[in-house]
Amino acid sequence: MPEIPLGVLDLVPISTGSTAADALRNSIDLAQRTERLGYARYWFAEHHLNPGVAGTSPAVVLALTAAATSTIRLGSGAVQLGHRTALNTVEEFGLLDALHPGRFDLGLGRSGGRPPAERTTEAPGRAPNGLLIPPRFSFARLLGSPRIALQRKLLLLPGAESQEYAEQIDDILALLAGTYRSPEGIEAHVVPGEGADVELWILGSSGGTSAETAGARGLRFAANYHVSPATVLEAVDGYRSFFEPSDVLDKPYVSVSADVVVAEDDETARELASGYGPWVRSIRTAEGAIEFPTPDEARARAWTDEDRELVQDRLDTQFVGSPTTVADRLEQLQEATDADELLITTITHDHTDRVRSYELLAEEWRKRGHSAQSS
Repeated sequence: MPEIPLGVLDLVPISTGSTAADALRNSIDLAQRTERLGYARYWFAEHHLNPGVAGTSPAVVLALTAAATSTIRLGSGAVQLGHRTALNTVEEFGLLDALHPGRFDLGLGRSGGRPPAERTTEAPGRAPNGLLIPPRFSFARLLGSPRIALQRKLLLLPGAESQEYAEQIDDILALLAGTYRSPEGIEAHVVPGEGADVELWILGSSGGTSAETAGARGLRFAANYHVSPATVLEAVDGYRSFFEPSDVLDKPYVSVSADVVVAEDDETARELASGYGPWVRSIRTAEGAIEFPTPDEARARAWTDEDRELVQDRLDTQFVGSPTTVADRLEQLQEATDADELLITTITHDHTDRVRSYELLAEEWRKRGHSAQSS
């Protein structure tokens, strides 16, 4: 098996009994620790109006984390372009790169309240190597909720419309390269930003617009098994089918994410992960991610068959267990998707358990001969 680097995806989760400030301090501490453990990347997600998630502005958290680390690559997973412009995105990451040159990944996503295009996909079941491909989850209820509509209203200026995604990516590329011209031929030069040494990634959950945009421009692509496990194979296959060599890449380059909890044994890991079901349920009911509960709090919550059906695909595809158990499943995910890297997202109630999960995984991953170095 090839050497596969591991990265970290952090939502800056808030646990019950703690604050957003606690969550930020914990995330910076985790970045420092995973840097020492040899993880290749540390990415921050962007989410809004969630009681249990403090990662609202990747650029701000990245600036704080860059000052507290020195070697690990840092990035956004992802900046949500549905409510941003190409210019302010390049300016933000230009500022980051000006102080910490060559350390940032600019991960770009389409989200922002706009529903993804529906596509047909393979039937649920298992990949040829046994990786679980669960039934597809419909995000229609979530995207049609009043909370998501309010989020979009608050994020966009009155009357504003999101720019077409592929066109926005092209504008970002041109602004970074210093080749931007308006339709009238007027040049725009971003300072700082033009010439910034950032690595561009496109994040996507299907084989649609994001996969096509990344592939056609020869950019790196990050697919998510942890949010949309039903469509991960479609996403990576679509990206590779669209891929055209570029100045950046001569062949496709893929990262795939997974939800993971590792402990010394399977039983302990399952206990630490017990808050995951209620937490995912709060997201998929459009309540907004709740503060992550303790195992006792999770068990005390009323839980119906409808609740379990709502989150079953996520429960079944979360990798929970001993280092050996989880590493085996991660290698299975890598084999099924032919990923060049894996992106690990772990949430537990206690910060010490979360840190320990990443420690145990890193130790087992090294035993299997994998490197932290990415291409």
